[in-house]
Amino acid sequence: MSMVIAIVFFDQAHWAVGGRRGEGMGVSKQQAVENRLAIVAAAERLFRERGVDGVGLAELMKAAGFTQGGFYNHFKSKDALVAAVMDKAMEDGGDAFVSIIESAKSADADPVRQQIQWYLSPEHRANIDAGCPLSGFVGDARRLGEAARDAYAGGLAVNFERFARVIAETDGSRDGSRRKAITLFSHMVGTLLLSRAVADIDPALADEILDEGRQHLLAAVDA
Repeated sequence: MSMVIAIVFFDQAHWAVGGRRGEGMGVSKQQAVENRLAIVAAAERLFRERGVDGVGLAELMKAAGFTQGGFYNHFKSKDALVAAVMDKAMEDGGDAFVSIIESAKSADADPVRQQIQWYLSPEHRANIDAGCPLSGFVGDARRLGEAARDAYAGGLAVNFERFARVIAETDGSRDGSRRKAITLFSHMVGTLLLSRAVADIDPALADEILDEGRQHLLAAVDA
């Protein structure tokens, strides 16, 4: 009888510490990595939806399939998690940018125009959970911890460099390519955010903002 009680107690403690079965003392390194990635993925989704300050650890861990007690097996603080989320989001955003550019080149299309058309599309506007992280986290960025702000700034800088390189290749000259990249992307983000802001309450206005912004930028590229 005492052995049964001891086994039950250990199983409950194992669950409480790890958050879900397989997360505690017996978890493999591979499983620990997968669990950490699951937490980061759930956090990014919730942070994009409601902002970093609008999400508590208990809710976040529940969304990832864990109890709150398992959080500190992976991160020393919420700030550390936010920094990990920002690192992953910027990496994924960079990969998406490269994919769009390579797809345009493969189709013998103008990669700059393709980027503008994708960025200012109704589909991207609706894809808050997995769209461009630079626009997705722009409202939170200045309030984040130093490591997360550094990741955001680094992602923005890399985006400008890549966009400028594509513009230079398209124009056949590097003259003014960085200035053009910053100007175009800043207008793209502003247009997207304004359109998203009113998409639920005034869809017609949201579409008008998106369409006018897109046409203006495409005309600027052609000029």
